[in-house]
Amino acid sequence: MEGGKAAAYAHHHDTARLLKAFSRTVEPRNFGIGLVAGFLLVTCAYFSTAKFDAIHIAPLDLGVPGQDAALSGEGSKAEVLDTDGDDHTTTSPSSSSPQDLVHDASLADTKKDDTFAVEAAKDDDAAGALLPPLSANGTQEEQGVLEDQELLVQDAIAAANSPNKSSSNGGSQSVVQSDPATIPAPVQQTPPTVPVPEAPKQEEAKAPPLQQIPLTPEAVKQQPGSEEAATAPRREWKPLCDLTSNRRIDWCELDGDVRVHGAKATVTLVGAPQAEEWRIRPYPRKVDPNAMRHVTNITVRSTTTLPGAGEDAECAIRHSVPALLFSDRGYTGNYFHAYTDVILPLFLTAKQYGGEVQFLVSDLQMWWVGKFLPVFKSLSNYDLVDLAADNRTRCFRHVQVGLTCHADFSIDPLRGPNGYSMVDFTKHMRGVYGLPRGLAVPATGARPRLLLIARASTRRFVNADDIVRAAQKVGFEVVVSEGTHEVAPFAELANTCDAMLGVHGAGLTNMVFLPTGGVVIQVVPLGGLEFVAGYFRTPSRDMGLKYLEYRIAPAESTLTEQYPPDHAIFTDPDGVKSKGWESLKQVYLDKQDVRLDLKRFRPLLKKAIAHIRANKLQ
Repeated sequence: MEGGKAAAYAHHHDTARLLKAFSRTVEPRNFGIGLVAGFLLVTCAYFSTAKFDAIHIAPLDLGVPGQDAALSGEGSKAEVLDTDGDDHTTTSPSSSSPQDLVHDASLADTKKDDTFAVEAAKDDDAAGALLPPLSANGTQEEQGVLEDQELLVQDAIAAANSPNKSSSNGGSQSVVQSDPATIPAPVQQTPPTVPVPEAPKQEEAKAPPLQQIPLTPEAVKQQPGSEEAATAPRREWKPLCDLTSNRRIDWCELDGDVRVHGAKATVTLVGAPQAEEWRIRPYPRKVDPNAMRHVTNITVRSTTTLPGAGEDAECAIRHSVPALLFSDRGYTGNYFHAYTDVILPLFLTAKQYGGEVQFLVSDLQMWWVGKFLPVFKSLSNYDLVDLAADNRTRCFRHVQVGLTCHADFSIDPLRGPNGYSMVDFTKHMRGVYGLPRGLAVPATGARPRLLLIARASTRRFVNADDIVRAAQKVGFEVVVSEGTHEVAPFAELANTCDAMLGVHGAGLTNMVFLPTGGVVIQVVPLGGLEFVAGYFRTPSRDMGLKYLEYRIAPAESTLTEQYPPDHAIFTDPDGVKSKGWESLKQVYLDKQDVRLDLKRFRPLLKKAIAHIRANKLQ
């Protein structure tokens, strides 16, 4: 009993001190109200027992010394964030709690720390990393925990939606825009708290009748005058042909009941949702009238009628494989254009079918097809069809008119099917002609071999014999050849060599047969022809070859023997080019031969052989 009285007395004494402290916080004009409140507080405390000792009234600011430390774990979130960002630099990390670091998304002001947080998130290389604590000093571990994730996501999304939002301390634009890749998805961070089944019921009750229809593609719902669109979804119709996406060629794709009549040069999709008609010349030089003048127009069309007794309705031959339709005219008589306009695009388009594809050739030139017949056989298991001579209707399920092509003598692996590259193309070509060497590594004790391409007419090496001796002196075994009409013999010769040297011209196309890791040296004639040198510069690198380029000086050109030094062809090559391609070709390509300055050229030979010998050591 005595112990209970002592406890009550002690509690009363504490309450009296509390009342005294409370009275100091009451303004004089409200003293009466404060006195009544204090009396009630004392009365309740007087009749309390020991169990009331658990009552905690710490949230009141009593002005008691040391109270700030006692409240650090339960302080107001708004009080912490109302403090200017600079104050964080003086706050001890040990006195901060997780709640001190929580950002209130409802605050109107944007603190300096917010900018720091966004900058830090951008600089963080860790995938999916959350934003760091707001404090400018101290590590994440010292601060305790990260900010509340839900509020963090809301702020980050708001910042992303308003990249030019001004800050509160100066009105300047945000320093760094939020990177969506570093922002956690709100759905992942804040699971829904509203019961899922109830929301749809409310929406269904308020939704207009149109929204209650099962979802269908917008294009189908908006088709006017179509009864089928209201009852069943249909695949969106896209034009048969594409005339805009590729600067080199127009092309078409037809899927379904496709009928090809070669002699009439027609490709027809029957039973289509809508009727179209296009005229396509399937050769990749569409902006060059000279190249396209002998290329036959193919009529590509679709009809809404089903197959019947009409013209060309009966299928003379039904094919179970797709078809590729292309022309072999244009500039294919030129060895370089044969590859860049047909052979390479054909590989890019047909390789994916593994031989199960039918080639339909318009404007077929038998001599040309015969020259590259091994290539055609490597890509298709079926005989080529000469369209002009085929007076029957052939039926397919898929037809592509015009070959896929990216650029001159080049493949973009990011756009090609199955990621095909120029390395894949050269590997395929070596396989076509049974070439054994895949890597430019000379046999033990053997000299690296250099193939010198000798041109018979224009852009010849006037001092070819001197070049051979210079190459031998640095360590090459040299082979000189111009090439022949037959591809196979020259392909075999090229594959035995490790390097190729030639003046700009179609002969350099044979680099496709060099083993990977070999060297190509292109000699660029006078006349600002660096742009045409690009036809071999980038492709050679894409083939896995070392590319070296040598641009001759005026003294190395035979044009100096035909024109005075002050002539426009030396002083103003751009002016010559401005007159057109024919003007440029006549002067710089047709009338010019090359006499290499071997003292100036020798370092390039040394660089080439050093590269090949380095391959040998790998």
